[in-house]
Amino acid sequence: MLLSKGQKIDVTKGKGLSNLTLQFGWSADSKLSIDSSCFVLSANNRCEKDEDFIFYGNPAALNGGVTHGQASGPDKEAISLCLSKIPESTARIAFSLTIHEGEKFGYSMQDVSNRYVRLIDADRNEELFRYEYGSDLSKETAIVVGELYRHNGEWKFNAIGSGFFGGLAALCTNFGLVIEEEEVKETVEIVKKPALSTIDLRKKLVQITLEKKKMNNVAARVGLVLDISGSMQHLYKNGTVQEVVERILAVACKFDDNAALDIWVYDNEFSRLSAATERDFDQYVLKNILNNRDIHKFGRNNEPPVMKDVIRKYTVEEDSPLPAFVIFINDGGVVKSIKKVIVEASLKPLFWQFVGIGDSDFEVLKKLDTMEGRIVDNANFIHIKDIAKISDEDLYNQLLNEFPLWLKAAKDKRVIRS
Repeated sequence: MLLSKGQKIDVTKGKGLSNLTLQFGWSADSKLSIDSSCFVLSANNRCEKDEDFIFYGNPAALNGGVTHGQASGPDKEAISLCLSKIPESTARIAFSLTIHEGEKFGYSMQDVSNRYVRLIDADRNEELFRYEYGSDLSKETAIVVGELYRHNGEWKFNAIGSGFFGGLAALCTNFGLVIEEEEVKETVEIVKKPALSTIDLRKKLVQITLEKKKMNNVAARVGLVLDISGSMQHLYKNGTVQEVVERILAVACKFDDNAALDIWVYDNEFSRLSAATERDFDQYVLKNILNNRDIHKFGRNNEPPVMKDVIRKYTVEEDSPLPAFVIFINDGGVVKSIKKVIVEASLKPLFWQFVGIGDSDFEVLKKLDTMEGRIVDNANFIHIKDIAKISDEDLYNQLLNEFPLWLKAAKDKRVIRS
């Protein structure tokens, strides 16, 4: 069934539905960052607390009653609903589509085509209806796509398709949320307590791995370089990169006396960020990367400039007898000129652990072990197709597999000071 603007339709009446998914789709240039989100509203038509705004930075609410994530196939993003978990105090749920920082970069809904949302019976994987919207919009940067609302004990859908100027900030204000004005105008601040118990568990797993590899007394500075090119965008939004930061922070806590993880991001430009620690790692990616307007995001990849900055920090600015263990996350082909940087860095007390994620062939990185011209083999490559699914234990085992071999070789060649 294809809905038209303004149409209202029964969703649950006479159907016994329990789990629904709204699948969002659109077509746009990869330079545009487009996001779906939803607002859980009371009878006063407002979000009563920040947690009731569900988006990529706060992907779940109502004890799993509403969740946000990536979609498969031609669909872009999905919002899933478990109707039995949605409290009676919820009168309606409004769904939106926004262009991140559209006004700042001159983008609007006229740059987005083929906008649609599909409502799916998730238990039967059956499409209930499809709504194509927004053909009458132009300079707007946000849309209230539609809403699910209660009516006589059942749920109905209202096909709205109304545009807003001012992006996500305007929508948040419209639904009663307070915007963090100084830090970011395109999202709300979601504050959570650090999950220290998770970090503590991961530190124990790192310690077990170190003991197995006879690295109990190793001290090192730890750096993390994150690809933020266009193909990585969905991994930042769905929380995967935040999880990577937390997992690698556990390594830094065991290696570094300061228990701090140095972080860089790069595409065709790079940024050196503030270190992540146990005190402030929670929502590090949202606060320091996604909401940081000074960071260049989602362009093409160019590795040598950020690699040279890593070398500069660890060997010039902070010259130390401690070696540096640098984990480098990349989801596609790196430029061939990284070879020159790696060869020149083989004289430095620095080891590169490249981690390829996704389906690329990683032709250059696969040849690291046979790279000639180095004093010592100072780089390793592992391929993890889906980093979100690998266990912590397996991840740490792979990350730390070759580092002890380099430590011994680097000491033998006097690359590391004794």
